[in-house]
Amino acid sequence: MKRKFVCMVLAAAITAGTLAGCGSQDNNSSGNGGGQQSENDQNAGDAKDSADGDNFSGEGKVINIYSWNDEFRERVEAIYPKVKDKSSDGTVTTLEDGTEIHWIVNPNQDGVYQQKLDEALLNQAGASDDDKVDIFLAETDYVFKYTDAEVDAAMPLSDLGIDPDTDLKDQYNFTKVIASDVNGVQRASTWQCCPGLLVYRRDIAKEVFGTDDPEKIGEKVKDWDTMKETAAELKKAGYYTFSSYADTFRLYGNSISEPWVSTDSTVLKIDQKIMDWVKDSKEWLDAGYLDKNVKGQFNDDWNKAMGSASKVFAFLFPAWGIDFTLKKNWDGEDGAWAVTNAPQDYNWGGSYVLACQGTDNPKYVKDIILSLTGDKENLLKISKKFLDYTNTRSGMQEAAEDKKTYASDFLGGQNTFEYFAPAAEGVKMAPLSAYDQGCVELIQNAFSDYLQGQIDFEKAKQNFETAIRERYADLTEIQWPE
Repeated sequence: MKRKFVCMVLAAAITAGTLAGCGSQDNNSSGNGGGQQSENDQNAGDAKDSADGDNFSGEGKVINIYSWNDEFRERVEAIYPKVKDKSSDGTVTTLEDGTEIHWIVNPNQDGVYQQKLDEALLNQAGASDDDKVDIFLAETDYVFKYTDAEVDAAMPLSDLGIDPDTDLKDQYNFTKVIASDVNGVQRASTWQCCPGLLVYRRDIAKEVFGTDDPEKIGEKVKDWDTMKETAAELKKAGYYTFSSYADTFRLYGNSISEPWVSTDSTVLKIDQKIMDWVKDSKEWLDAGYLDKNVKGQFNDDWNKAMGSASKVFAFLFPAWGIDFTLKKNWDGEDGAWAVTNAPQDYNWGGSYVLACQGTDNPKYVKDIILSLTGDKENLLKISKKFLDYTNTRSGMQEAAEDKKTYASDFLGGQNTFEYFAPAAEGVKMAPLSAYDQGCVELIQNAFSDYLQGQIDFEKAKQNFETAIRERYADLTEIQWPE
């Protein structure tokens, strides 16, 4: 059976035994009567034995957590009850018993984080206990790579003593699907649920529409046809609807009918929805509904588009985008922005927590995952402190109904959960593949030059094909919709 290239490297390492405890019981060992338990099985047993207590005996003294930013660290340090101290530079968190969490952070851009993580995974068996990867994080765009059952880089949660059907039963189902391998075995968990909303400037809304009321603005952006009419009104008044064509990509990308690359295939298929995004983006850009000076996202021009001098009316963000991006780029007073429904339900992002095979800290790994992703009260604390839309359905319904406790100062006292809750129920996740991050990044990069009028359509297609083959050398064919 042909495997995906990205999986072959790790799978080969596992087959050779370079990832400790990644396989099943070793039937070829001698001198043990055939009954020696693998390291992974022993770790799993240790984790299950500690299910009802805080007995972390036998654990290592260093817990290594790999991530691409400080988001998870900030939530662990704010919520995890066993935290005692933290370093000023954010690299070490000390727990009550002296165990240290070491945070290994590398940037997500250009695949750097995954490269560094993959190197560590391949060295897992030969690493000393204090250097082993214990927990690592993965985004929705590439979590499938690490939950792959053949790769077996992430432990099934059941091997830690976590029962997803009971311990995580209140999580949104689509997050559990994302966190599972093709056999339905859950190998990751997340504190986040990332439905998206439309976040808009109240002052611009009042000037152009005569109101900044979220329900009334919601009617003006309720679907794409209505949104286009509203965009024309905004342009007439001298404003852009969104900053960039990249702002709408996730809504189209969430609607694809097939994965970019199907399981056990090396054929990349570009969905018609992606090409609809290209066509509509060109139309909106040429009509003046988008700012031609803003090329993509997470760059200086895009950040400035969130400032008070900007002529941009709205952004499409999940909860993390409001707190982690918009709030940091806004230079005006609180209360200038509000949320309402987007033209369609969508999900953007999600940081998944995975237990690494071969960890020498299975009890702590289990405890951290349960505390940060399965404890409703802890998740509500995260929602209150960080305004994250967290991953318990009952908890988020409570937050939506408690307008005072979960009001956002940044949004002038608005309760975002009142809008996020119904949006979350409407999310239908696109099928995932291990190629998602590269495809999402490179298709936007390639067609950005076309949208800017620098190259023609066919050249943009050629540029994408060249870039994607360089990123994923195992691809044998690229198919475009007719």
